[in-house]
Amino acid sequence: MKRKYRIGLEILAPITLAASGVAAAATRFYDYAFRRVDYVPDAAADKQKYADEYFEYVNWFNSVPSEHWTLHKEDLENHVEATFIPAEHRSDKTVVIAHGYKGNGETMANFAKMFYDNGFNVVCPDDRAHGTSSGDYINFGWLDRLDYVEWAKMVVDKIGDNSEIVLFGVSMGGATIQMTSGEKLPPQVKVLISDCGYSSLDEELTYLLKTQFHLPRTPLTQIISQINRRRLGFSIDEVSSVKQLQKNKLPIMFIHGEKDLYVPTSMLEKSYAATQGPKAKWIVKNAVHAESFWINPIEYKNRVMDFINQNLFK
Repeated sequence: MKRKYRIGLEILAPITLAASGVAAAATRFYDYAFRRVDYVPDAAADKQKYADEYFEYVNWFNSVPSEHWTLHKEDLENHVEATFIPAEHRSDKTVVIAHGYKGNGETMANFAKMFYDNGFNVVCPDDRAHGTSSGDYINFGWLDRLDYVEWAKMVVDKIGDNSEIVLFGVSMGGATIQMTSGEKLPPQVKVLISDCGYSSLDEELTYLLKTQFHLPRTPLTQIISQINRRRLGFSIDEVSSVKQLQKNKLPIMFIHGEKDLYVPTSMLEKSYAATQGPKAKWIVKNAVHAESFWINPIEYKNRVMDFINQNLFK
């Protein structure tokens, strides 16, 4: 009996060590991917060539007249901040712009100016766990989607019942807009635009674990999901653009880079198939992740504004 017991322990020990090692790896990955950072990481090497243009937009963003908006002002754990840029001339048109992973409202300066130059008021939030907003962990759009409903309501309260609202986002922000589409939005929200958003967080994590870290989906995503449920209150598999889009009836335009290595175009196709409203898609030749605007800003503006005008003034 003693020998059998010892053999059992000898077999069990490496299994236990392996399990604890996987749990430790999942915890490290969670902290790396989900914990907030109080700086904006440098752009990827393939987009450094746009740096001068980008900082010109940032300078404009920081010099144009603007206001500070806040959601949940008295709630220190849930307050969310935004920059509001009024249109040069009074306008009922407003765009709410969702930024990307580890960005903030300022990082969307180029899109803010694009809409501003076309007569829009502009709202650029800092999502939870980004910029000046509260939060310790990034929620990848799932909690943010409810804030975007509130931003839209705030636009109506401040601009008026005649508001015509566009929700626009890039990367994580694009997924956030897709997720927001499944919520009960004010009737003043007319058009949605998602640039390179992912179809679900589970699929995105699985893809990145495989391509960037050469790690398997199982059991890492299950452990990551358990950690996230404890820290943010929801599991990874709840975070689905596709499921939200299945409830959407609003016009939505999807934009995606042909050579996106962070969010593959297959995710675009899933989201495009899921939505129930009028839709369009534009796959930008030779563009990597979140590069579509920079490759040809004029074509980008024209295509976006054409889609908005086709659906805003029906």
